[in-house]
Amino acid sequence: MSRPHLPTLTAMQCFEASAKHLSFTRAADELSLTQSAVSKQVAKLELVLQHPLFHRARKRLQVTPEGSQYLTEVRKILAQVEMSTRYMQSYGAQGEVLNVTTLPTFGARWLLPRINGFRFRYPNVYLNIANRVEPFDLEEERIDVAFFFGHGAWPKAECIKLLDEEMVVVCAPSIIPALGIDDPLALTRLVLLQSATRPSAWHHWFEAQGAYTEHSYYGPRFDTFDMALRAARSGCGVALVPRFLAEEELSAGQLVIPWSFSLASRDAYYLAYPEHKAEMTKVKGFIEWILEHLEVPPTTPEAVFPSLPEA
Repeated sequence: MSRPHLPTLTAMQCFEASAKHLSFTRAADELSLTQSAVSKQVAKLELVLQHPLFHRARKRLQVTPEGSQYLTEVRKILAQVEMSTRYMQSYGAQGEVLNVTTLPTFGARWLLPRINGFRFRYPNVYLNIANRVEPFDLEEERIDVAFFFGHGAWPKAECIKLLDEEMVVVCAPSIIPALGIDDPLALTRLVLLQSATRPSAWHHWFEAQGAYTEHSYYGPRFDTFDMALRAARSGCGVALVPRFLAEEELSAGQLVIPWSFSLASRDAYYLAYPEHKAEMTKVKGFIEWILEHLEVPPTTPEAVFPSLPEA
């Protein structure tokens, strides 16, 4: 199947530079070409498009309405080409890219501390890590490994369970009332920091203890657990978060657990990878590395509540 005649990258660069300067001469200076070469490239582009891109008035150019519309798209294309080129240049000539997605707070607080040293074992594998919260197709997105929170199932993928989740209440020591917290409902006297991805978390936490309050849905709402943890550390209120994500602040005394009741989610944290990539060295090596560095402490939660997406 033959492709329709498409403009060259050089032609688009000449058009963009000419539109920016409204001059073929200045565009030629920018691109290190002759004025004649730039003019010819733009003329070829107009021929392909079958639309005039400039009004040529004496020595000054004026972009036509069609040219202005096309210019917007051309700039997007050139920016994408530049970004993709920089992206590839950032990796070694002999390297392979491993595309990994993760949940924001999980990635920052659990995953990143565990990948230090991976590049020394696999020096030719370059990690490209991105945050993803919404479901997506591993194949369409060309993802090699995805970390997620759920039931342990992903279409056309193998899943490996990493760790369970224990939800605890945390806050800055300074906001605990002088008389302390003597029952769960006492927490409603403080600000309940809400999670946008788990809007019913506080409701389930109170319900599991036989405590009911109309305030369980009230309070500032945050997109990620990391934001909620930072707000709690700053004294903005109490947050309900996975304990393993708060270990650093708890160990440092920046956060405390004012009420010891904890909940376990029915879901857990997993990694997924496309079935056909199971034997790829870069995928297999990364998974082995993660499993070697799990270091997950045992948890003994006291109750179970319906799980919601992680942020």
